[in-house]
Amino acid sequence: MARKSKITQSDTVTIHAQKLHRGEGGELHQFAEDGQPILTTAQGGPVADDQNSLRIGARGPLVVDDFHFREKIFHFDHERIPERVVHARGYGAHGFFETYESLAAYTKADLFQRPGEKTPAFVRFSTVAGNKGSADLARDVRGFAVKLYTQEGNWDLVGNNIPVFFIQDAIKFPDLIHAAKQEPDRAFPQAQTAHDNFWDFISLTPESMNMVMWIMSDRTIPRSFRFMEGFGVHTFRFVNAKDDSTFVKFHWKPKLGLQSVAWNEAVKINGADPDFHRRDLWQSIESGNFPEWELQVQLFDQDFADNFDFDVLDPTKIIPEEILPPQPIGRLVLDRMPDNFFAETEQVAFMTQNVPPGIDFSNDPLLQGRNFSYLDTQLKRLGGPNFTHLPINAPKCPFAHFQQDGHMAMRNPAGRVNYQPNSFGEGPRESPVKGYRHFPAEEQGAKARLRPESFADHYSQARQFYISQTPPEQRHIAAALTFELSKVQTPAVRERMVAHLMNIDETLASTVAQKLGFQTMPEPADAAMPTRQDLGASPALSIVERGPKRFEGRKLGILVTDGVDAKLLNGLTAAITREKAIYELIAPKVAGVTASDGTWIEAHHMIDGGPSVLFDAVALLTSSAAMDDVVSEAAARDFVADAFQHCKFIGYDQSALPLLEKAGIADALDEGVRALPGDEGLAAFVAELGKLRVWGREPSVKLGKASTPVEE
Repeated sequence: MARKSKITQSDTVTIHAQKLHRGEGGELHQFAEDGQPILTTAQGGPVADDQNSLRIGARGPLVVDDFHFREKIFHFDHERIPERVVHARGYGAHGFFETYESLAAYTKADLFQRPGEKTPAFVRFSTVAGNKGSADLARDVRGFAVKLYTQEGNWDLVGNNIPVFFIQDAIKFPDLIHAAKQEPDRAFPQAQTAHDNFWDFISLTPESMNMVMWIMSDRTIPRSFRFMEGFGVHTFRFVNAKDDSTFVKFHWKPKLGLQSVAWNEAVKINGADPDFHRRDLWQSIESGNFPEWELQVQLFDQDFADNFDFDVLDPTKIIPEEILPPQPIGRLVLDRMPDNFFAETEQVAFMTQNVPPGIDFSNDPLLQGRNFSYLDTQLKRLGGPNFTHLPINAPKCPFAHFQQDGHMAMRNPAGRVNYQPNSFGEGPRESPVKGYRHFPAEEQGAKARLRPESFADHYSQARQFYISQTPPEQRHIAAALTFELSKVQTPAVRERMVAHLMNIDETLASTVAQKLGFQTMPEPADAAMPTRQDLGASPALSIVERGPKRFEGRKLGILVTDGVDAKLLNGLTAAITREKAIYELIAPKVAGVTASDGTWIEAHHMIDGGPSVLFDAVALLTSSAAMDDVVSEAAARDFVADAFQHCKFIGYDQSALPLLEKAGIADALDEGVRALPGDEGLAAFVAELGKLRVWGREPSVKLGKASTPVEE
């Protein structure tokens, strides 16, 4: 039960003819006419608008003299030492970016001038809400931050695996993260949003509704870093040598296709291997199966921006790919793990303002605020202004400046002169030709805290996202909303959220309300703009529609026992290898088993330590002689039952039928549970695994139902 401060007459103090009230901690508060305390700055100045940052015109840039935003974001940036406030749990790798063709017509950025140009890269993947020790498969947005060491300085494309965000203005970022993080009086729940504070904030923030659909989808429980997209989120500018500007949105597309896990599966993976994503990236690179993404861009001019249905400066909106197809411009390959996690992955510093000449910013208010904030963050987290001296952050091109001294200074300007201009002819000079120039956009308007009316449609794209999902994906969204809201103890918050869902899809709202036990449906939430019904489905928004259709890069778990058919096992592993997939063997004992031909086969896991949730499909290669012992193992029964529940393909030989019976699925076999064929048919079986899931099985096993275990 939330505690409410009770103000008595003795708590009232008069200072300078102003009535103030003393809070529980002895602090004094100013109170407004309605009895609520007035929000102030840390200096005590009352705040008139805490929802919008100060800018020139409704769609113009932020201004430096917004002291309230500066103080708020400054304090937020410095809340954690030394762990990142957000994106604390991360994992990174080195690689390179290769340009396909010259983009000189659009940008003068050096890395895009020559076909085949290779630029060194470092990429850090992360979760947002959890602390460093949280688990990999928390339901959360994933950071996808890319540092490209170009010949004109470092370019940091600091994005996420979701192309939209919760808020439209950076001034609300501290509030969003405070609400999402563990509640401050109890320090839990951690790495999850299934609690009152988060949904209270979201239910009072209609602009978040598009993002709500994304975070409640399977996008927030990816199977692997290798199988997820990345997005720059914001609208940027390309600027060419003639100072012509073209708007650009950045997309990273995984070459292996998209793939996520089921929620019940994610909970079990977190228990079996909380480092699941880290281990997957490590093993992939160490084995030479280098992850690869294609960089694609949506390019458009001012006329397109003016005529598009939504404001391109609004970070809660996308441009559907069917309307503006992304164009591939290069590829990113990760081929080397860091030599030391702390020195590189932990100390790497990304900043959205790091861009080379030829890439510029739009007036997206969230991007403008990020540009303002990130430098502060690195200053506090890395201990001083010289974090660029750390090798992972230092540019790989020639550089020269007069910055000197300070904490951790590892190099200083040489010689007598450390200033500019000077008459001694020493030191670096600016270059009007090669130096960075911002696009000379003309801005006008009143300097005020504004939110443009073109940002006011909060539901139409949320509806479009939902109707773009396949039926299984829609069921997962409903189940995720039900689970999260079932952890909210305040009925009014649950009701407000269902009222918002009424503006997105009435069937979705009714499903969630029914599962939460609503007796009556609430009225739809007040909407600044009515939900548009004319936006068609966008298949590009579906993971299932964008699935890989092949098993390459995936993992088959093969349960083996003593007496396993050596010929069948060798044929299956050869077929998996030809498919450019991998396999791991699970045995009753981790040492291994003796095959039918007398050969000894080492295992990767024992049954208790290699549950089927760690694999994309499973095969059961056993023997009749070993079956009595196998069916008595609860872990072996769970291995099969979980694979079936999670709609995975299961291959088996005839000796494994008793295990299927003990797992309770012998009477429910479908097209995804296959008796393994002879050698000639194994290639076809492995090719079939590329479908990854048998979604038609899902309704019968009630996968992802709202009664799943507590989120980790």
